[in-house]
Amino acid sequence: MQATETHLKGCFILQPNVINDGRGYFFESYNQQKFEAATGHNTTFIQDNQAYSVYGVLRGLHFQTGKFAQAKLVRVLQGKVLDVAVDIRQGSETFGQHVAVELSDDNKTQLFVPRGFAHGYIVLSETAVFSYKVDNVYSKASEGGIIWNDQDLGIDWLLPASDITLSDKDKILPQLSGVTAF
Repeated sequence: MQATETHLKGCFILQPNVINDGRGYFFESYNQQKFEAATGHNTTFIQDNQAYSVYGVLRGLHFQTGKFAQAKLVRVLQGKVLDVAVDIRQGSETFGQHVAVELSDDNKTQLFVPRGFAHGYIVLSETAVFSYKVDNVYSKASEGGIIWNDQDLGIDWLLPASDITLSDKDKILPQLSGVTAF
């Protein structure tokens, strides 16, 4: 596994070592010992989640606060997405900055999103199956979010707004400046 830290401290792009031959391919999608050695994060993932979405679906930007904060290791099993992580750590030199990475079944790239980040993705292919590991349980009372088109964040979602589909909950999220708890 090759790990490259982004300009957001603690947020890593991970490339597995893919072995291809005439039968197909093989790779380790996760190995705790190699993950910890490559990233310096001692993270214990406790749950795997999977989501299926169609073209233009944007999920995010979501986060968990307090004792329910979550780190995530995300990847795409089928299709292609633009995956975005936003630094919302108070006092961070990169507070409010984001990283955007294309994740697909072709490139097999993964993104490690540490605690203290908002996270979201948009489906660029006809359909996508998105998989992610989390290191903490979900708590509805601790969930938060930032509106996808916050001008202060300046995220280019790569699709026209007319093609984007949001949940009712995601349509009414506040801007980063209106979020009070991280």
